[in-house]
Amino acid sequence: MERFYEAYFAGDIDIPGDIYAFLNDRDSYVKNTLTREHFRWAITKFVPEATIHSKSQDERIVREHYDRGDDFFGWFLGERMVYTSAFFENRGQSLEQGQDNKMNLVCKKLQLQPGERLLDIGCGWGTLTRHAAKHYGVDATGVTISENQTAFGNKRIADWDLSDRARILCKDYRDIPKQKYDKIVSLEMVEHVGVKNLVSFYEQVGDLLTDEGLFLLQWTGLRRGIRAEDFIWIMFMGKYIFPGADASLSPSAMLRAMEKAGWESHSMENVSTHYAWTIRHWHDNWLSNREAVTAAYGDRWFRIWHFFLAWSSIIAQQGNAACFQVVLNKNINSYDRTRWIEKKATILGDRETDLNPPANGGNGRAWA
Repeated sequence: MERFYEAYFAGDIDIPGDIYAFLNDRDSYVKNTLTREHFRWAITKFVPEATIHSKSQDERIVREHYDRGDDFFGWFLGERMVYTSAFFENRGQSLEQGQDNKMNLVCKKLQLQPGERLLDIGCGWGTLTRHAAKHYGVDATGVTISENQTAFGNKRIADWDLSDRARILCKDYRDIPKQKYDKIVSLEMVEHVGVKNLVSFYEQVGDLLTDEGLFLLQWTGLRRGIRAEDFIWIMFMGKYIFPGADASLSPSAMLRAMEKAGWESHSMENVSTHYAWTIRHWHDNWLSNREAVTAAYGDRWFRIWHFFLAWSSIIAQQGNAACFQVVLNKNINSYDRTRWIEKKATILGDRETDLNPPANGGNGRAWA
């Protein structure tokens, strides 16, 4: 597989016809064999990055990726600028509808109430931070290490006239000011924390949350018992897409770290099919902007992301990669667990529910 995609990125070969059909039948065309290059890369790049995960290293790696340019990401993310899995009620929904659904699902799983303090760790361009402040009446703080995302998010907050109750901070998660929040959310950021820092990350989140608060985590992971192709996929992602993101773990491994840090899981939902469908939308957007991408970044970068998005969608649909949401509370005796008795408090995705925001913005104030 590695020789194939390297030749494709270099323009030495092309993929005729439907790339999804090709990747669905990839075992007929390529061998998933680990090569010397895989082992060399693992020893010289992956292992050092996974074992260090210092602030300076993480800042350098993350900024190299996320500060590439808002135009680059906008060409596949679309107008919402959300770089996490959406949630679709049916296949006919647009990417924007799916992202709005996801944000409302997250806010309702967190049981957001007007006036509560929400912390969004790894907020990206701040879309969920703004959405929660506007539609649910919370005071929302987003944190990202990317300077581009911070500037973009705060400008959108100002454009929405929300500066009195929402803001984006450019900080490493380890430098978040020590204050208490009622609810905390982190969507597909924990992969960058690294396996070695997982327990300390979850302990830090606990220190920032009130004892009666809720924490919602969404992450992309791999199934347990990975195969040769999964290793090749990990190395491809580490080399070209997400360097240093080594915490794409199975639910069992992730839950062990959470429980060790003092968390109790209320509910977990597998949203992998929605993740696969989200990436298909991103891939379609990327193809439709090919001319702009190649003019700005060259044909090689277009090919890398064309292949990455299509391959990602296929392996998510086939179960090689997955995406999960889990709602957690502190595992302490004083926590009021009776909150889970009410039907509205046990929101999961495989049921009928209203995925629209409150009509009055959650606080008696109407929003456009």
